[in-house]
Amino acid sequence: MKIIARIHNKFTSKFGIPRQSGLENLTESTIVFENGFKSPDAIRGLENYDYIWLLWLFSECEGESEALTVRPPRLGGNTRMGVFATRSPFRPNSIGLSCVKLKEISADGSLIVTGADLMNGTPIIDIKPYLPYVDAHPEASNGFALASKDEVLEVVIPDKIAKKIDAKTL
Repeated sequence: MKIIARIHNKFTSKFGIPRQSGLENLTESTIVFENGFKSPDAIRGLENYDYIWLLWLFSECEGESEALTVRPPRLGGNTRMGVFATRSPFRPNSIGLSCVKLKEISADGSLIVTGADLMNGTPIIDIKPYLPYVDAHPEASNGFALASKDEVLEVVIPDKIAKKIDAKTL
């Protein structure tokens, strides 16, 4: 495999990176192509897409893992699940997959994207267009990983306590 590009953004350590692509859509990242792939020909037609898939390498993992089970943080780190039922970075092959919004193609051919869950400098091995008619399956089950954007935190304050709270403090 060849590294075709690297991503540049504000995520300089693995701590603080969104846990999935698309969960934080305000931060811009720039995808800068490596020599040999810096050609208008390589991205011709990409401007017609709103989203793209990034295939990338987990650059901060300590090699490839032989473990067949992992402890997803989503389950509190207490339950083991099969590695192929998770998005853990500790995999037999350290390959990541992220769907990001293509915001702009710069004059120099770099790509400006939002929604990336990659650390600064992460090597990208391929880019493919997102095709909604085949890539989206809204009826699909989330398994144990509930869709966080659908989660709502409900706060219930008993009347006895609510009467003691000044409305201005809320």
